[in-house]
Amino acid sequence: MVRDGPPPAAGHGFLLCWATVPQPNLVPPATLERATAHVTAQVPAAAKELASAFAAAGAELALVGGPVRDSLLGRPIVDLDLATSAEPDQAMSLLKRWATKTWDVGQAFGTVAGRRGDTVVEITTYRSEVYDPDSRKPQVSYGDSLEGDLSRRDFTVNSMALLLAPNVRLADPFGGLTDLKAGLLRTPVSPSQSFGDDPLRMMRAARFAAQLSFDVDAAAVQAMTAMADRLSIVSAERIQAELVKLLLAPQPRRGLELLTYSGLAEQVLPELPALQLEIDEHHHHKDVYDHTLTVVDQAIALETGPDGPVPGPDLVLRLAALLHDIGKPATRRFEAGGGVSFHHHEVVGAKMATKRLRALRFDSATIKDVARLIELHLRFHGYGDGEWSDSAVRRYVTDAGPLLERLHRLTRADCTTRNRRRAERLAFAYDDLERRITELAAQEELRAIRPDLNGDQIMTVLGIGPGKDVGKAYKYLLERRMNDGPLGEAAATEALKAWWANQHD
Repeated sequence: MVRDGPPPAAGHGFLLCWATVPQPNLVPPATLERATAHVTAQVPAAAKELASAFAAAGAELALVGGPVRDSLLGRPIVDLDLATSAEPDQAMSLLKRWATKTWDVGQAFGTVAGRRGDTVVEITTYRSEVYDPDSRKPQVSYGDSLEGDLSRRDFTVNSMALLLAPNVRLADPFGGLTDLKAGLLRTPVSPSQSFGDDPLRMMRAARFAAQLSFDVDAAAVQAMTAMADRLSIVSAERIQAELVKLLLAPQPRRGLELLTYSGLAEQVLPELPALQLEIDEHHHHKDVYDHTLTVVDQAIALETGPDGPVPGPDLVLRLAALLHDIGKPATRRFEAGGGVSFHHHEVVGAKMATKRLRALRFDSATIKDVARLIELHLRFHGYGDGEWSDSAVRRYVTDAGPLLERLHRLTRADCTTRNRRRAERLAFAYDDLERRITELAAQEELRAIRPDLNGDQIMTVLGIGPGKDVGKAYKYLLERRMNDGPLGEAAATEALKAWWANQHD
């Protein structure tokens, strides 16, 4: 939900969807004193010893940003991100006295890191940054105060710090604790200045909305809308990283709706807002945009990890759910009689997804898997019209290959009809298909279907050497295997000889 902002234009459904999402159950302590004590208790003793060493040298050391936020939300502190008044050379010198191992994360830019036992810290000297309007790379100069360092961070909930040395106190100069309790994302300085300095922060707003189930301050959304084209200076790799974090979050729909509503999606994933097709007056097709977001929700509800039944975010499945219908705008046709069709949108969509994911610098394996799922996601619908032959079931399994479990989930998630009877009919049909797959797999080991004769046997039977004819014969036997099931070596040999004779009549 956008706080204190005007309602979105008709067709977005932005406020309604957000209003149904529960806020986090855990809220930060009510007072600054209790919050200080709460975060302090989560800091490892080894880190407190390091803070004492910095204090003895006359330097401040503070836990900053995400770890403070997460601790106040009742989440474990995973990363120890620290900030210090000491300049990098002094910070490294002090760190070496404490750590069993140190490394240079970017000492030239003010960041050093070290480990002692299980405690790993990353320490950055207070900064004051100036950005080039045409680049998101700052010109770094070292600051002289913790508050100044916190002012350059993205949101107030990430602009809090627990000062560990010389005195323990919670620094909250921008009201982050209040915003955290309210579940609100607000920038510590004006949104236009913050997003102008680093446009990637607009993507981070959507990502945090999805991760934390927080609302976004209306002024921030307005700035995102006005400045969306500033994302053009951000590398595709950085945008991809934020998009992946958003998609793997507990509530990706919140972030996706914010990207669309603000106009950011036009810059990074234009295929998503393009799904907001105008509904024809007779409502011959559903709202493809809303359908897509519902499919994402339903796919998440069905997902298991890609390697088995352990629940966990599955990026390939979530991307496929998000992009499965992006071919519809390009293939929409108004038919005689008032109907609407989207013929071959799955083929067009697979090509479009490949192009977009390449532009976002996704790895080739992810691109290939997502495109294949999109291409196959309609294959099942012919099953409901009449029982498939065993051959058709074999082809379905073979074409899906290692993506079969994901295809099951995507196909089931793609049913968003409000017609209960139709939904029950589709669910029953898919249950039946999965039953038949299981039965055939037990009989034939479907996932490893091979012809009854291998290449060497084919050459022996036909009396030929390696070459194209062996490949043709292999393909013929595989086709027979798919259509008729296992033939056995003797029958396959006779079939091969008959085929070979026909090839040379």
